[in-house]
Amino acid sequence: MNKLNAVFEQFDAYNQKDPNTFAWEGINYPQEYFLAIELYNWVNKLDPNASEELLLASRSQHIGRWEIPRNTYPEGREAYLKWRKDLALYHAEKTATIMENVGYDPEQIARVRQIILKQKIKVDHDVQTMENALCLVFLQFQYEDFHPKYEADKVINILKKSLLKMDAHGHQFALKLTYTNQGLHYIKEALKLINSN
Repeated sequence: MNKLNAVFEQFDAYNQKDPNTFAWEGINYPQEYFLAIELYNWVNKLDPNASEELLLASRSQHIGRWEIPRNTYPEGREAYLKWRKDLALYHAEKTATIMENVGYDPEQIARVRQIILKQKIKVDHDVQTMENALCLVFLQFQYEDFHPKYEADKVINILKKSLLKMDAHGHQFALKLTYTNQGLHYIKEALKLINSN
């Protein structure tokens, strides 16, 4: 077995421990395992020549996420942002440890860490591809359950923030996904706001 497959096996085994489940087409999966596989699939669709480091980052972007629940931090935006930052560092460290154990060199580990931490978004091709893929996973698998729970203004504002992180290549794929009429309406409204600025 080569190093890439060996490390994928370890990432997947770790994410399969997630006690939270994600139901898709009548089957329940460990949530972070399912989302990691789909993130990896989107990265391959967006960039068929993706670097090994980008593929590694895609499979471990949220590794062990359930181990630092949101409710272990106070309410409010400041605490939410701190939680997100701490999570990203946790994912990067856990990924680095697994890669090191499999025999990856420090340069490759540093590069995967950079992608996971989303440094130089909009400038670094791999980081931008990752951001596109993360948004597409949300739109394909989580968005239609998410938007009916909130007021229209909040949904459109969240979509606007997500779509702004994407580039035109990502938007092309986003508009080809299947949505309910209401879901598509919100996306079009968010894109209108982006294009009017």
